[in-house]
Amino acid sequence: MTLRTDSRLARMLHVLLHLEQAKDPITSEQIGQMLATNPSLVRRTMGGLRKAGIVTSVKGHGGGWCLAKPLTQITLLDVYEALGSPGLFALGLSNVTSTCLLEQSANKAIDSALDHASAFFRAELTKQTVADLVLPHAQKVQELKDRQASGHKPV
Repeated sequence: MTLRTDSRLARMLHVLLHLEQAKDPITSEQIGQMLATNPSLVRRTMGGLRKAGIVTSVKGHGGGWCLAKPLTQITLLDVYEALGSPGLFALGLSNVTSTCLLEQSANKAIDSALDHASAFFRAELTKQTVADLVLPHAQKVQELKDRQASGHKPV
């Protein structure tokens, strides 16, 4: 049995990077095409980012999604939490109300390890802003922008 992975964090970071590059708001339909997903799913997911103050939405003709603040002010943890802090692992505890001391001991060990892993993950996410993600590619991104501005098609 293959477990389903939750790619919302990576996908929303991708979207935020594109929103920062866009001159105009980006519609849910455009984001859906970019992510190969349904625009209604985009709206639901982006809704959490809007509630967290990361993005805003503009209604009507010419509307769509925009950043509510600069990417330098948005940590990866902010985005993770806006998505509801999805579980990191498919691991879980056995019978949490067990009266068996051995099962309680196994559950306690697993719960402790999961808590430590989650704390480490969250601490790592606080170390980077979304803007930091583009730094390794900043020169190439600028070259593409310059090419597009001069009328050349992207490579």
